Amino acid sequence: MKYTIEYLKNGLENVEGFYCGATNIGMRTNHANSGITDIDGDVAFIRSDTLCDLSAVFTTNKFQAAPIKHFLSYPKDFQTNFLLINAKNANAMTGKKGIEDIDTILKMLPKELNVTNPIMSSTGVIGYRLPIEKFERGLKKLDFYSKDSNAAAKAIMTTDTFKKELAYKITLENGSFFHIAAIAKGAGMINPAMATMLCFITTDADIPKSDMDELLKEGAKQSFNRISVDGDTSTNDTAMLLANKRSGAYDKRAFAQVLNKIMFELAMMILKDGEGSTKVVKFEIKGAKSDEDARIAATALSNSLLVKTALFGEDPNWGRIASTVGASGIDCDDEKLVIHYDDLLIYSNEYRELDKDREEKAYKIMKQDQFTITCDLGIGDGSYSAYGCDLGYDYVKINAEYRT
Repeated sequence: MKYTIEYLKNGLENVEGFYCGATNIGMRTNHANSGITDIDGDVAFIRSDTLCDLSAVFTTNKFQAAPIKHFLSYPKDFQTNFLLINAKNANAMTGKKGIEDIDTILKMLPKELNVTNPIMSSTGVIGYRLPIEKFERGLKKLDFYSKDSNAAAKAIMTTDTFKKELAYKITLENGSFFHIAAIAKGAGMINPAMATMLCFITTDADIPKSDMDELLKEGAKQSFNRISVDGDTSTNDTAMLLANKRSGAYDKRAFAQVLNKIMFELAMMILKDGEGSTKVVKFEIKGAKSDEDARIAATALSNSLLVKTALFGEDPNWGRIASTVGASGIDCDDEKLVIHYDDLLIYSNEYRELDKDREEKAYKIMKQDQFTITCDLGIGDGSYSAYGCDLGYDYVKINAEYRT
C-alpha cells in the first residue's frame, strides 16, 4: 500500500486520544547542569482515554531500577492507560521499598481517571528513594486533561540542553491515517546496550501487539543500541511504545519506516546533545570477517576515550582508530586495513603517513559537526555502523558537579 509521511509540529498532543503535561513538585529546585533556564517541571505524565497495548525495551544493566522491576511485575501483555515520569531521582538501587514507593505514588492519582495498571519511569541520581510527600502535594497540580508535549518533554530532561520530541502523520492511499509521536531524554551515560535514555512513543495506529514487540525491538537495534556518548549504561534505560488503536488505520511497512525514522532521529539528537559534545561521528566498519566482528569494532570506536578526545581536538590521528580496531579482538590485518574520513583516504598499506595536503584536508573534515570514519578491513563481507561523539572539557565538569 502506498503512503505519505508528514512531519508535524510539537509532539505527543498530535496523537488521537492521548493527553500529556507536567508540573513541578519540588524536586527540581535548580535548573539542569546545562544551564537551561526555562525548565519548570520535574514530573510528567502521558495518559490515554482508552486502554493501550504497550511494548518496551529496557537497560541491559543487571541492576535495573525500581520502575523497570515494577513494570515487569505486571502480567505479560498487560494494558495500561497511564504513565508517570519523573526527573532528578532515578529510584534505582532502592530495593523493595523503591518498588513499594511507586505503588504508593500511583495510588495517589485521581480515582475519576480510572487508571488501569499505571506505570512509572524515572531518571536522575541513583540511590535515593522518591519523596512521597512531594508527590502527594505536587500531583494535585497536574492537569490530566492537558495536551502539552512541550512541558512533558522538558520535564524529563536532566543534563539535556534541548528537548527532544517528534511527531509524524502517515496517510495511506485509501485516505485513512494514523500518527506516531515521541519524546525522549538523554545526554550522558549513553552506551550502545539499549543506550542510556528514556523514550516514550505513542500512536493511534491499529497495530497488532505482535508487530509492536517486533518493530520496537528492531527500531532500538537500529538506533539507540548504536550510539555512545561515554560508554556507560544506566540502570533506567527505557524505550516504550503505547498504542491505543484509535485511528483504526495501519500498514506495517509504513509504520516500521516511521518508527525507525523517529527512533533514529531521536538517537541522533541524544548524540548531538552528548554532554559537552561538539560533533557527531558515524563509525562505519566494512570488509570484516562477519557482521558481528564489524559490530564489535564499530562499537569499540564509538566508546573509545582516546578516539573521542582526538575528535574533540580535531586531530586526524589515524593511529588511534587503527589501535582501537586492533584492540577490539576481531580478525584484522594492518596490511589490508584502509581508513577514510568521509571520502578522504587517511591510511592504507601504501599511504601509512599523512602528507601535508591530506592532513590539511583531514583537519577541515574534522572541524565539521558531522562526518564519517570508515574502516575497510578487507578480509570479508561483514559490515556495521555505530555512532558516537567527541568528549570535551564540559563532560568532566557536568558529571563532576552532577549532584550539585
